[in-house]
Amino acid sequence: MALVGLVRVSTSRQETARQHDALDPICERVFEEKVSGKLAIDARPGLTAAIDYMRGGDMLTVQEVDRLGRNLLEGLIVLTDLFSRGIAVKVLEGIAAGEHTERNLILDLALALAEDRRRDIVRKTRNGLDAARRRGRTGGRPRVVDADKRRIIIARHLDGESIRTIAGATKLSIGTVHNVVTEHRDTTAPRA
Repeated sequence: MALVGLVRVSTSRQETARQHDALDPICERVFEEKVSGKLAIDARPGLTAAIDYMRGGDMLTVQEVDRLGRNLLEGLIVLTDLFSRGIAVKVLEGIAAGEHTERNLILDLALALAEDRRRDIVRKTRNGLDAARRRGRTGGRPRVVDADKRRIIIARHLDGESIRTIAGATKLSIGTVHNVVTEHRDTTAPRA
């Protein structure tokens, strides 16, 4: 029996090091995916690759049960599918820590609690952003393009440079440069 790890985060900006630290030392192989756990198994490349790699008797290992799915329903669907394929699950941390060969109350409860915790974090974040907005402050990520970069982008575009060339020179994404150019075009276009 081999332990096969699954590391999952929802976006490419999130860190996976903590999960790798827990799984790499004990797993034969660790698969990683940076996609929402809300997707069906077929749309989750890391999970699909892990399932394809596993042999009978192997065990899919995750740091916490919520790595299997983003919410209760998705987690239960993944667990049911894994168990129907004869794949056991090992959870390293949380109330569902241990080895599981079939669904049980503890796994279901752990997924429900994870969903509730996630909902609570989202609610508190929204409340904090609303409170800051009422005080005249805004939250979120800082803007990538300041006034100086905006002037450079617009000047280079007016000189005939392509968006791709400007993006490379300013070390910004093509989409960001395109948005600046489009916004400039929209604000300077004559009104009919």
